[in-house]
Amino acid sequence: MAQQRELDGSRHPERHRTDRVGWLRAAVLGANDGIVSTASLLVGVAAAEADHGAVMLAGAAGLVAGAMSMAAGEYVSVSSQADTERADLARERQELADDAAAELAELTGIYVNRGLEPSLAQEVALQLTRHDALGAHARDELGITASLKARPVQAALTSAAMFSIGAALPLATASLLPASRIAAVVSLTSLLFLGVLGGLSARAGGAQVHTAVVRVTVWGAMAMAATALIGVLLGVGP
Repeated sequence: MAQQRELDGSRHPERHRTDRVGWLRAAVLGANDGIVSTASLLVGVAAAEADHGAVMLAGAAGLVAGAMSMAAGEYVSVSSQADTERADLARERQELADDAAAELAELTGIYVNRGLEPSLAQEVALQLTRHDALGAHARDELGITASLKARPVQAALTSAAMFSIGAALPLATASLLPASRIAAVVSLTSLLFLGVLGGLSARAGGAQVHTAVVRVTVWGAMAMAATALIGVLLGVGP
């Protein structure tokens, strides 16, 4: 009985994070891009000595355009991945129908390469084939699993929503400041926002918090510094 409980996992429950990969990647990418691109845009326009209205207009336009761009980009790219997955599964389904014995041998070889004895590998391959041949080949030959399966709509909506939230943070900050202080204050607060985002995403994914925080803040600082330089060089002020 104790052994059975161990086999069904009741005595050793585990929580893994790979099922979060799809939406977490899109969420982090969207929020990070929202903060960095909008803050950089605000800083660049403010550094050019534009008035407050022009700075806010640029930021609002950047938010809308960026959210739509993120949604379209994620949908197209993840749809391409989904199309490839469907094509591979269709080909694998046809190969199973045409030569099941060769596919069984191929699956056996995969398990042998992973460390199983040939006889055990063949038995595992045979049982998995009887249970779900296509599922076994999708998982062990093609690397396609339910948790990592491409979901274009989910990626697009998540990325667009998180971009909008990320972009709203520096935009809201800028709305409370005079034009002369936008560049400095938005830069500092946006780096803080990026640090918090990096820490939260690392915690959600089980990664090192320090590494994630440093990574996002360094790249964000570089982006804002570059756009500030462009604003100063091409300034519209007197």
